[in-house]
Amino acid sequence: MSEPSLKIGLAGFGNVGAGVYKNIEKNRHLLRERTGCELEISKIAVRDPAKSREFALPEGLVTTNLEDLVNDPDISIVVELIGGTDRAFDLVKAALESGKAVVTGNKALLAERGQELFAIAEANGRPIHYEAAVAGGIPIIKAVQESLIGNHIQSVVGIINGTCNYILTRMTEAGLTYEAALAEAQSLGYAESDPTLDINGWDAAHKAIILASLSYGRWVPCDRVHVEGIESIKAEDIAFAAELGYTIKLLGVIQLHEDSGSIEVRVQPSLIPAEHILSSVKGVFNAIMVRGDIVGNTLFYGSGAGQDPTSSSVIADIADAAMWTQPTRGAGLATHHLYGETLPIEESVSKYYLRVEAEDRPGVLARIATVLGEFEIGILSVIQPEDHDEKYAAIVLMLHYAPYGIIREALERIGQLDCVRNRPVLLRVEDVK
Repeated sequence: MSEPSLKIGLAGFGNVGAGVYKNIEKNRHLLRERTGCELEISKIAVRDPAKSREFALPEGLVTTNLEDLVNDPDISIVVELIGGTDRAFDLVKAALESGKAVVTGNKALLAERGQELFAIAEANGRPIHYEAAVAGGIPIIKAVQESLIGNHIQSVVGIINGTCNYILTRMTEAGLTYEAALAEAQSLGYAESDPTLDINGWDAAHKAIILASLSYGRWVPCDRVHVEGIESIKAEDIAFAAELGYTIKLLGVIQLHEDSGSIEVRVQPSLIPAEHILSSVKGVFNAIMVRGDIVGNTLFYGSGAGQDPTSSSVIADIADAAMWTQPTRGAGLATHHLYGETLPIEESVSKYYLRVEAEDRPGVLARIATVLGEFEIGILSVIQPEDHDEKYAAIVLMLHYAPYGIIREALERIGQLDCVRNRPVLLRVEDVK
């Protein structure tokens, strides 16, 4: 007896969409054995059928109208891989309201409009699967959603943007400037021609929002997430960090503050101890460390992007949707109110690395220290290299634990000193547990 056929509508046939089609065909038998049905992509919606692609679009399956996927009564699952938020939102909403399951890898869509979409999914008793939206081929969504379901998640700390990790790795290992490392990443296809969303931290922030919302059952608004990119990191910061025993990484940090019940969500370039396992994550790889109250620390490592790793996650979601028969698993986010609101970044506490370019004359360090003292910020250590130009020198201070809001006020004052040149560089020192 042949297995039933389950028809899929695929929106988008770019790098990932092509990978989904290719790999479903490649592993058709395996998928049939594991899902109990024949997975069949019956329609593919694209903007431009004539566009040059990795391989030709399958004959007879192509449409330029997204509504064809929604209006086809034989299609049970719609896979959204078109990107953006407006057209993608309309497609996902229409698919859910027409009784179809949805698979998406669209992190921006979920971060910015996920609350609306999950409400629509719940109202229509249909699921949204979104494993590919965070960390490419790493199964972090299912791990938090299923494997760690019995845990209170205490923290999620991760390297979740491969482009930034590649740039920082090359700056660390090859001594490249930020500009040279970015140009190299672009030449290798690791960074887009317009890399803004990667380097300014927002690609990682979208992923952090999804992970935080999933972990704590409360949707985290974008405007409550503090985001900094890596644009201000210089080769000298990499060198100073190494001298101090640290590595600089762009980290997504999600942390529960148990005393207040508040949730801290931020993305920032941060110093982590050189011996910590996250320091060894190099190139375009991602790694996410999740700490649960029962399981303790868990680490998820792998390719954070690319056709095959990302399509692997999409196909896993398609298989989940194929095996989904009752709406008992919910729509992908189990909303509850066990935790408080998102912690304001001003209340976030850590140690800090501060680099100041200042005039090389007596009393300058004392003036900087005086400002820090007025804000009750302690100094752990000071480095002032002997090699510098005749007038200005870099002063590097490791600062004691302090709230970020207080540090920012002190930084503003230090930047206004007449002996200081350029904006001081401040990086967090993460106590990665």
